[in-house]
Amino acid sequence: MLTWKEVIGFSVNGNPTPDRRVEKTPAEWQAQLTPEQFRIARLKGTERPHSGALCSIYEAGKYNCVCCDTPLFDSTIKFESGTGWPSFTQPIKENAIKYEKDSSFGMVRVEVLCNTCDAHLGHVFPDGPEPSGLRYCINSESMQLEKQ
Repeated sequence: MLTWKEVIGFSVNGNPTPDRRVEKTPAEWQAQLTPEQFRIARLKGTERPHSGALCSIYEAGKYNCVCCDTPLFDSTIKFESGTGWPSFTQPIKENAIKYEKDSSFGMVRVEVLCNTCDAHLGHVFPDGPEPSGLRYCINSESMQLEKQ
């Protein structure tokens, strides 16, 4: 189980090696994604709180990257955070997520990206439920639910 200390370590010292890499040009991504998916996943945008289709869905399944279909989160670790974005306590695998220091908007946060294709997912915070204490705050537009 990942801890905040490990997340910070990845953001400072480098990330785990992904199982595979997917790289495309911006034009290829734009042709594959909707305009909103492209804005959020490839241009590091954010959807409005409580607007994402996956916020209130709790069906069994895996949440995969909208760009490369890599499994990112499992429905069993999704929780209602009250923030307006889908929230998870852990990634599906340690090497599924990439962590980068984000100093935008006058604050320091940890951005989370798909470790396979570098799609922007959202941010992780140390205010989640036990036992990990982590809250991965993820844009719905960055994921697709593969129902089980």
